[in-house]
Amino acid sequence: MNTKTKLLLALLIVVVSACSTNPFTGKSSLNLISNDEVFASSFQSYSAFLNENKVIKGTKDANRVVAVGEKIRKAAETYLKSVGQEKFLEGYSWEYHLVEDNAVNAWCMPGGKIVFYTGILPVCQDDAGMAVVMGHEVAHALLNHGKSRMQTAMGLEFGGQLLGAATANKSAITQQMVATAYAGGAQFGVMLPFSRNDETEADELGLRLMAMAGYNPENAVPFWQRMAAQSGGNSTPEFMSTHPSNTTRISNLQKLIPSAKQEAAKFGVKF
Repeated sequence: MNTKTKLLLALLIVVVSACSTNPFTGKSSLNLISNDEVFASSFQSYSAFLNENKVIKGTKDANRVVAVGEKIRKAAETYLKSVGQEKFLEGYSWEYHLVEDNAVNAWCMPGGKIVFYTGILPVCQDDAGMAVVMGHEVAHALLNHGKSRMQTAMGLEFGGQLLGAATANKSAITQQMVATAYAGGAQFGVMLPFSRNDETEADELGLRLMAMAGYNPENAVPFWQRMAAQSGGNSTPEFMSTHPSNTTRISNLQKLIPSAKQEAAKFGVKF
């Protein structure tokens, strides 16, 4: 066995041993970076963001963000307890903050750090609409999408280094053409589709969570219809976007609503 083969086998052993299974999807994924490392960086960045922006506290809307977030979190904990995975949330530290910003957006950082912008509240309209967004963001945290993207970026960087070494003896023009092609392929072939898959997964789990928390999942469709109207039809082509198109998203959600209701019924929630 030559040295190259030994290295490949060693790498394979590391990759296989670093896999973990997510209790919400049953899917295995790489776990090359520990939650401790990712969460420490996430929590620091989140605190810095809150210090640099206007956080709204104590208002009716700010309290609603927290209340809906807590209901979604408790639904996730109830599910994990039912499958014997209570320890899955070790290290998570949930926070939900409303920040003054006209952007129609909300986001979540690894470990459960969530921000709603005031600009998305009119689209949410009520607690059910807010639960659509909150379920989606909590799902991102539970599915470890932030960490997965970090690991994918690390892999692409490593691939670029290998490609550079392989073309080191080629002309400068050839090296530039290969590097450009690799960058474009990585962006449209890996990173963007990977992000769309993340969004679709978060939509599905988010729908399940909001239903288990007592919010009718049927509210997801009108919410995304309002989001589509908000964009005025001016959106990036799906293959160039990190998110599925509104039409694709709504169609997917309509198909998932019955199963979300069925799962909620297992926990005593009926619509």
